[in-house]
Amino acid sequence: MWMTPKRSKMEIDESRGFRAEWTQRYLVVEPPEGEGALCLVCRRLVVATGEPDVRHHYEAEHDYYERYVAEGERAALVERLRQGDLPEAAPLTPEERAARAGLGLARLLALKGCGWGEGDFVHRCMEVMLRDVLPDHVSVLNGIDLSPEITRQRVLDINQNLRSQLFNRAKDFKAYSLALDDQAFVAYENYLLVFVRGVGHDLEVQEELLTIINLTHHFSVGALMAAILEALQTAGLSLQRMVGLTTTHTLRMIGENSGLVSYMREKAVSPNCWNVIHYSGFLHLELLSSYDVDVNQIVNAISEWIVLIKTRGVRRPEFQALLTESESEHGERVNGRCLNNWLRKGKTLKLIFSLRKEIKTFLVSIGATTVHFTDKEWLCDFGFLVDIMDHLRELSELLRVSKVFAAAAFDHICAFEVKLNLLQRHIEEKNLTHFATLSQVVDELKGHLQEDEKILDPDRYRVVICRLQKEFERHFKDLKFIKKDLELFANPFSFKPEYAPISVRVELTKLQANTNLWNEYRSKDLGHFYAGLSAESYPIIKGVACKVASLFDSSKICEKAFSYLTRNQHTLSQPLTDEHLHALFRIATTEIEPLWDDLVRGRNESNP
Repeated sequence: MWMTPKRSKMEIDESRGFRAEWTQRYLVVEPPEGEGALCLVCRRLVVATGEPDVRHHYEAEHDYYERYVAEGERAALVERLRQGDLPEAAPLTPEERAARAGLGLARLLALKGCGWGEGDFVHRCMEVMLRDVLPDHVSVLNGIDLSPEITRQRVLDINQNLRSQLFNRAKDFKAYSLALDDQAFVAYENYLLVFVRGVGHDLEVQEELLTIINLTHHFSVGALMAAILEALQTAGLSLQRMVGLTTTHTLRMIGENSGLVSYMREKAVSPNCWNVIHYSGFLHLELLSSYDVDVNQIVNAISEWIVLIKTRGVRRPEFQALLTESESEHGERVNGRCLNNWLRKGKTLKLIFSLRKEIKTFLVSIGATTVHFTDKEWLCDFGFLVDIMDHLRELSELLRVSKVFAAAAFDHICAFEVKLNLLQRHIEEKNLTHFATLSQVVDELKGHLQEDEKILDPDRYRVVICRLQKEFERHFKDLKFIKKDLELFANPFSFKPEYAPISVRVELTKLQANTNLWNEYRSKDLGHFYAGLSAESYPIIKGVACKVASLFDSSKICEKAFSYLTRNQHTLSQPLTDEHLHALFRIATTEIEPLWDDLVRGRNESNP
């Protein structure tokens, strides 16, 4: 348990009050009276509850001064500002404004998954619009270059700017976790997406793409491990600060002897490292679990139906809702892998089941086989798959909700494991209360078969549910290992001190006796509550909070990347370097705003 100080105690700075290093970093000083920070540039008092408030003020109002990066330049700038000598931020020239517009359009093109050549089309559209609406302003477009070469370079520059900002923030991470997603397939190549979730001062959480790794070029686990360590080193993240690791549950990731996770944990074992917590069920829960519960290759058969509908039944009115759903998920052009992934979602299976009679009529009309519709075992398997995938869909949706911390996510996992126990008992008793689709299939079959003919084989489905239970136990066993830490984090005032390790009992008793902290706990969310908790008075509890906050609590950022890939598969399948692919994924998933003035004024040497 993290509450037991087996290793060196995490160093956490006092998160409240002014800190001296803010002066050079954010150009603020401690005010003569009162709390907060006094801005040396605009002379406004930032009523700061912590570093995020000061940093947000600086980035929003004075990012121009980021050009003073060298230590000597920064110190000289602070001295000038103290004396009232305010360096003026030069206004953007017409050429610079045009360059900024070009950068903004390049980002929009990247977000929409447009090809590099579509910038010229956008330019022509704007020209036509201005010629009719504002003919006197058509000339402003002359300085905006949206040629494929320039657009391609600008996307790289935006990526470099975002990457630099991430690395600057990563220096302040007190703890971090990694998410490794190996389900990104672009054309014929497989990529590993590496995401980082870091916690800085005041428990501010940052989730970003760290790097992408081409698995074709890094086939062995050793090469993959080396690439990840290189990315961590480049970002200034040491293994000593790594707390958690969440992955898919493929053999490449969790293989007992040759999986990447075992290599990573061995590498992280040292007296100065935390016990790395690993869990493998968060990412692509529906997709990967479907292989465990699809007992009769249902998805393969359905896939053939969808291909026929897309080629020979596209104009049939009964299939328009299905086709619309398909296009909204992955566009008009779809490859076999994306189609397979879409069909393994609970929502999709439920929609297809509701159209089974229309699909059968369609198959008969084109002379295709309908053998599955007369196979009672196959139909029962189909109904069971729809029901169990719908239950998994509900859990998956809960796990997509971000900023709830791992304690809440773990509660959802535990609740689902209890639900699986209930489903197992019900299926043994042939109680189909929670199997609505299977119940519907059984009722329909009863009308066509003899009364003494067996329809439902409960043992067949009990085995599937047992297999799913074992998988969940295996995927989330590390979270159960820190169960008390998660409970303490989520409910510090109701956690009984006698159940806590001896090392934390004094702190916990003191915390629960503090009325002011109790009022703060009731009125604030967990993140703000722990951000305001004194690290000097409660170092162990604050340390636990920092580590729990750094664990991935949702699959949101991975789903965001996967959705971008699925929607824009055709564009991304065009010839692209790994560098450009990395840039597109970063722009699509980041929550960081590019520093436009820095890009325009050439802080990146490669900026056109």
